[in-house]
Amino acid sequence: MRKTLEPTEKHKKRVAIFDIDGTIFRSSLLIELTEALIQDGIFKSSVSRVYAEAYRRWLDRSGPYEKYIAAVVRVYEKNIACVDYGKFLEVAKKVVAFHHKRVYRYTRGLVKDLRRKNYYIVAISNSPREIVEEFCRKIGFDKVYGRVYEVNRAKKFTGKILYLNLISNKAKILRRAVQKRKLTLKGSIGVGDTESDIAFLKIVERPVCFNPNFRLYSHAKIHGWKIVVERKDVVYEIGDGELL
Repeated sequence: MRKTLEPTEKHKKRVAIFDIDGTIFRSSLLIELTEALIQDGIFKSSVSRVYAEAYRRWLDRSGPYEKYIAAVVRVYEKNIACVDYGKFLEVAKKVVAFHHKRVYRYTRGLVKDLRRKNYYIVAISNSPREIVEEFCRKIGFDKVYGRVYEVNRAKKFTGKILYLNLISNKAKILRRAVQKRKLTLKGSIGVGDTESDIAFLKIVERPVCFNPNFRLYSHAKIHGWKIVVERKDVVYEIGDGELL
């Protein structure tokens, strides 16, 4: 029986890992999905009151974005139980069809460049897996990790979240992808925008902090990581050397 040879480090594909919400997509897939579920009458319109104040405070820059998104997550997780999976998919596809071009130019261009260089490109998001997969498929990602909500035999959501320990650990996801797909971290690239991305940014050779919040920005400055800010039609790069 012929022995299967493992690829050498030199012949393994390099890996690139991206956060999605606020890094590729100029919003949050979960926010847009929740709003669409309300508009289509799948969630009651009254549930938006739960995050309305946090949203207003964030718009006025008198409250943190984290509090707003946390309120949206609570609404989604409290109301997704018993929702028909088929109807959910219809809404998710509609949201992506409407929003799929609303991406940052810098990261969109980076993904295209990495594909040309034959990188294996991984996406990680805490938005529901189905909408993340639909969104990332249009952009050209090889593998997608999103939050998994259980569906029963009747094709309805139970409200239970599966594999939460994995999706909450982005560094573990990266190592899992590298091992399972026989990739290499040599020349690897990671792109994130909040402190929750620090875990995987520490692992890659070329961490990029894109439009970072204050905590990630502070960490990046201490460790000399590249910081990139896209504002209107200008991209500012802070750091030594070129990315590619």
